Amino acid sequence: MNLLAAFALMLVIEGVLPFLAPAVWRETFRKMIELSDGQLRFVGLGSMLGGLLMFFLVK
Repeated sequence: MNLLAAFALMLVIEGVLPFLAPAVWRETFRKMIELSDGQLRFVGLGSMLGGLLMFFLVK
């Protein structure tokens, strides 16, 4: 149940920017497409590590 709640919250959070500022979201997405694979992996790694840190701080 907690995993489902976490997934639902992730969807809500990811939907905020496209809902409030679609032009900014579109431009950000366009810039991310231009990143190399290594840069994109680094962004993904940073996101995962930040999420883990937040998880352990909340727990």
